[in-house]
Amino acid sequence: MAETVAPLRKTALNAVHRAAKAKMVDFGGWDMPVEYSGLIAEHTAVRTAVGLFDVSHMGDIQLRGPGSLAAVNELCMNDASKLAIGQAHYSAMLYPNGTFVDDVIVHKLSDNDYLIVINAGTREKDIQWVRKTIGHMPSVHINDFSDHYTQLAIQGPRAMETLQKLTSTDLSTIKNYWFTWGKVCGLYNVMIARTGYTGEDGFEIYIPSDEPTSGRVWDEVLAAGAEFGIIPCGLGSRNTLRLESAMALYGHEISDTINVLEAGLGRYAKLDKPSFTGRDALLEVQNAGGPQRKLVGLEMIERGIGRDGYPVFTLEGEKIGEITSGSPAPFLKKNIAMAYVPVVCTALDTELAVEIRGQKVKAKVVALPFYKRPKKSASL
Repeated sequence: MAETVAPLRKTALNAVHRAAKAKMVDFGGWDMPVEYSGLIAEHTAVRTAVGLFDVSHMGDIQLRGPGSLAAVNELCMNDASKLAIGQAHYSAMLYPNGTFVDDVIVHKLSDNDYLIVINAGTREKDIQWVRKTIGHMPSVHINDFSDHYTQLAIQGPRAMETLQKLTSTDLSTIKNYWFTWGKVCGLYNVMIARTGYTGEDGFEIYIPSDEPTSGRVWDEVLAAGAEFGIIPCGLGSRNTLRLESAMALYGHEISDTINVLEAGLGRYAKLDKPSFTGRDALLEVQNAGGPQRKLVGLEMIERGIGRDGYPVFTLEGEKIGEITSGSPAPFLKKNIAMAYVPVVCTALDTELAVEIRGQKVKAKVVALPFYKRPKKSASL
């Protein structure tokens, strides 16, 4: 019997992307733009001016009710009790063994209302995990709002100037990882969050997911940013931007076989919380002296590009790991990568080798992130 292949899912902006002649790819079951004018041009626009991304394929789960704080704190490793209304933080949902279900952003909408933004490729798995893990808890209602919003990311040092043209909300009052609601492009109650996945300053806005509204707002943002050089950007530049900034990507730096301490994300795991799924396993690793391997940054010394999945060796020829993400860094103009290697190989400047098409090419361990945005454009 022939295998049935599910059709690719589409965001409300799919026709807009195709009309703009974006190069489209299958991204985790979604028909998404990987680039418009070219990866380097899009990457550079975000680092030096402003770029616009359609990230509507991300998912949104609401936990609501008197039990919502207890639920989110059991579900996620960070401590949501520390959040103020209007604040967000990075966190993750873990399996009992301390590995990743997914990394997430938790937004506190009110004392009894939280919005968890999840990754596109793990949406169905995440929602099932949420229902399994906290569905039995009292006084908490789980709502999947993933298809209710079109999510646009306006990113780059000119992002505020661009979006400010379209709203009366004073964007300068929104701190990094905070959010508010305001009127944007004539739409009321638009959630405006100072968050992103590029390493640059920027905003993410959540608007109704119907095609006419989504297309109109997309066009208005591009028009507002025209004087600053805004261009639409695809998933290709989103990946190189997050790699330069050493932000984890599910299925690469984090997965169900990698624990939080290995990934260098232990600072977000609040082990002093009374309980959360995965806590006991992380404490066990910590009490045993820490993980045996860690994520490191690599910079190629010799000519070559270490790509995802390429094996990593010591200079003596012992295979010790593999690259999780690797690419030329368009802004830094270096070939960079991240990889898991034994702890004894993680000291800065340690020389290793990456096998590229059968040849061993030298690289060295460097500090993460590879890129930090200038302080003058950091959060206000």
